[in-house]
Amino acid sequence: MSQHPIPVLLYEIIQDLRARHRERAPLIGVAGAQGSGKSYHCRLLAMANQPRYAHFSLDDVYRSRTYREELATETHPLFITRGPPGTHDLELASQTIERIRRADPSVRLPRFDKLKDDIVPANDWPPFPGPAEAIIFDGWCLGADSLDAASLDALVNALERNEDVTGVWRETVAYELRANYQPFFLTFDALVYLQAPSWEIVRTWRGQQEEAARGRPLTPEENAALDRFVMHYERITRAMLDGRHRAKWIVHLDEARNVTRIEER
Repeated sequence: MSQHPIPVLLYEIIQDLRARHRERAPLIGVAGAQGSGKSYHCRLLAMANQPRYAHFSLDDVYRSRTYREELATETHPLFITRGPPGTHDLELASQTIERIRRADPSVRLPRFDKLKDDIVPANDWPPFPGPAEAIIFDGWCLGADSLDAASLDALVNALERNEDVTGVWRETVAYELRANYQPFFLTFDALVYLQAPSWEIVRTWRGQQEEAARGRPLTPEENAALDRFVMHYERITRAMLDGRHRAKWIVHLDEARNVTRIEER
């Protein structure tokens, strides 16, 4: 078992839930802004407990490129960009969780190819041998509270100001978060939130992720594109940083992603 504080916390939560609910594998959600390390820590825990812990992510159930192209045409052009509520297949996520829990021998964990910006063919998804003692699921907006409709009028960045003049994108994201994502969040047995120290550090962390993936510094054009990309996430991320989420455990991080304290509320 890793001695990193976050996997240790998750492990302890899982053990407590398993002791109290022996009839099914507990479902644990880990939320946090982009670059906060949520997927990394979940992978550490799952790898240390193979093959008993199943792990997949909100990023693994993005809608297909074709679906988002249709959504962008029919609703708003900003929906071509994956990430905000409305661009995930929550039914697929729920079905996968249910199949893991009933030890379906044919279950596979969904995967999405970010370089191709499309779903990996289902035959290439990794099988999960099971049976599962726990299911770990991470996602940037997992557990986010619904957005206050009145707050949508206050623009938070240039993307909203210049590319969502009518507010249709903001209103649709808010509707999706309220109508479809809240019921999904309620299915979790426990939610943990990795709290970044500020919105500004989120952009820095996301840039570090990109540079690590590319193996080189970003060009000015790539930095500009990344600036625009993170604006899609800013409104909900800021709300979650302000405490507007349903997580019971809050892991406070410093700018180096070190755990400074763990809060239970």
